[in-house]
Amino acid sequence: MDYSLFIFSHKALGLYQGRLSSCSHDLHSSEQQLRTSSLPAIPNPFPELSGSPVLSPGSLPPCQPSGTYVSQRPFSSLLNMVIINIFSEDGMGKVVEIPADMTARDLCQLLVYKSHCVDDNSWALVEHHPLLGLERCLEDHELVVQVQASMTSEGRFLFRKNYAKYEFFRNPLNFFPEHMVAWCQETNGAIPPSQLLQNFLNSSSCPEIQGFLYVKEMGRKSWKKLYVFLRRSGLYFSTKGTSKEPRHLQLLADLEDSNVFTVTTGKKLHSAPTDYEFCIKPNKRTELKELRMLCTEDEQSRTSWMTAFRLFKYGIVLYQNYKIPQQRKTLSHFSTPVRSVSENSLVAMDFSGRIGRVIDNPLEAQSAAMEEGNAWRKRSQRMNILGSPSPLHPCLLNSVIHRTQLWFHGRITREESHRMIHQQGQVDGLFLLRDSQSNPKAFVLTLCHHQKIKHFQILPCEEDGQIFFSLDDGSTKFTDLIQLVEFYQLNRGVLPCKLKHPCTLVAL
Repeated sequence: MDYSLFIFSHKALGLYQGRLSSCSHDLHSSEQQLRTSSLPAIPNPFPELSGSPVLSPGSLPPCQPSGTYVSQRPFSSLLNMVIINIFSEDGMGKVVEIPADMTARDLCQLLVYKSHCVDDNSWALVEHHPLLGLERCLEDHELVVQVQASMTSEGRFLFRKNYAKYEFFRNPLNFFPEHMVAWCQETNGAIPPSQLLQNFLNSSSCPEIQGFLYVKEMGRKSWKKLYVFLRRSGLYFSTKGTSKEPRHLQLLADLEDSNVFTVTTGKKLHSAPTDYEFCIKPNKRTELKELRMLCTEDEQSRTSWMTAFRLFKYGIVLYQNYKIPQQRKTLSHFSTPVRSVSENSLVAMDFSGRIGRVIDNPLEAQSAAMEEGNAWRKRSQRMNILGSPSPLHPCLLNSVIHRTQLWFHGRITREESHRMIHQQGQVDGLFLLRDSQSNPKAFVLTLCHHQKIKHFQILPCEEDGQIFFSLDDGSTKFTDLIQLVEFYQLNRGVLPCKLKHPCTLVAL
């Protein structure tokens, strides 16, 4: 391409726009003079104000040319607008026109605003390649248009929750076992969280992640178990056992021009030895044979390797992305309603006295919740006797009211609940409720704890002619599932952890 011709054409376009604007201005001026000169003299209703018995044509206010009430967008900004297709989990899409310099975070805020979602800083834009079986969450600072330019025609953007995006900054010591990080062996593992973060984010430090990985041979279906090192300069493997000598190290992938992806169809498409596969993909339109496929023994190891890749690639920028929501930046062309929800916003309160107080003792909080539940049951029973003012009977309402909640997903399978939990981060307290497949009258609570997904059956039980729900064999009973969820958000009870993050889907 002749760039001099391209530059010349832009200069010519600017000159043409200037001449067109000048001609348009002269034309409006001549039209204005012609219009005012052809108007007849009009009697002045207030001669004492102007001192003239008639209004001369020249004293009339200038007539605005048609179309000037519409705000005109600069021609340069029109050239920089790009059409983006965004898809939700149900396959429905939305077409969005965005400026070329819009980041992934700003686009997520725009979609939250347009879809009327609760903005809890956990939404993410996902780059998804269905034919390759790859997906990754875009970093908040990445430009969406640049990412789209590197995608193939089958690639698409998904809009979904991801609670684990910055989990490393909240619980850094839970991510990297001592044997994986080189300096942990030198310091006997006695590293405070602040120092661990500092070493990863400081570009002058030289941390190293090491361990065995299954590596797929390029262009073949076979896998080899190799000792691999991840450094700021790239990903290497040792040709001689666990040796770190430079002559024994070979480069597997470069960090600068690549991104790390989760592989969703590893065993089926790539004959992976385990289910915990990830991939390093160059930042260009690549074929399947150009991908660097890797595999770990468990989910924690895969999460650790992928997190280390992001930390080494972006460094302090990743930490700045994590901190930005606290300063709450809004877009210039719209205002987002402030509806943030904190996981710590629910507390037990005692309003028995003149002034309400927060109940700090967990046992007292559980007792208060049970008393409130008993009082609720008594009010419900009294309404059953006297007649409900609502056209919907209370018992019927209690059995269907949970279907309006975002955490309830109806008749999905066990496998589908696993997939949803995995896609949204596998953090402690991530949960959903669904209909039981084995018992048509029961429900199932699906909960993630320590990156493992567990299922708890919620059974109906009858007492004094009324139906209650319980997941601990009737020890704690609730009139509906909403009350059950709210209780276990405050109290762990028989669960391994409290309910913290609802697994939700959004329709664009």
